[in-house]
Amino acid sequence: MTDITAAEIWLEAVPRNSARPRRFHRLFAVLTMVALVLAAIFVLAGPVTAFAIGPIDKVLVDKSARSLSLLRDGEVIFSTAVSLGKKPAGQKRAEGDQRTPEGKYRLIWSNPDSTHYRSILVSYPSKKQAAAAAANGQDPGGGIMIHGQRQWWRFLTRSALTDGCIGVSNYAMDVVWNAVELGTPIEIRP
Repeated sequence: MTDITAAEIWLEAVPRNSARPRRFHRLFAVLTMVALVLAAIFVLAGPVTAFAIGPIDKVLVDKSARSLSLLRDGEVIFSTAVSLGKKPAGQKRAEGDQRTPEGKYRLIWSNPDSTHYRSILVSYPSKKQAAAAAANGQDPGGGIMIHGQRQWWRFLTRSALTDGCIGVSNYAMDVVWNAVELGTPIEIRP
């Protein structure tokens, strides 16, 4: 007994002069090309945008406007919407208060293998903020980052909320990731 596959049975059932297999192959080729083009756009959009905007010298987060801007010589070069903690108004005071800190910091460490799509650590808390929290018997918190989405399919959207970090779309995270050097100042305004 010979093993006959389903494809062989189907091919035997289709007349030899039929255009059906050619149409199927063309459709498959077109769909494959569309998928490859979309994948290339998805992967390259952020780095290409970062290359086009060039070097930046400051990151500005405006909590009330829910925006993150990349600046060069005081001019906004790129801007995107952000997600903040559940209680964004006011200065972060303690671990778990769901607030995003305010003030001037630096971007000090990047993590390509973050639980979210990439992350860059903000140098919060400052020594003064840590001392003030300790004087009140509190932990000032930490681990405040700019980060992308947890799920890859949300590359154009941002999370509704974070736990105090600055959440952006994966596309925007690619732009920030490729445009910002470690040590770049970040200002977080109320």
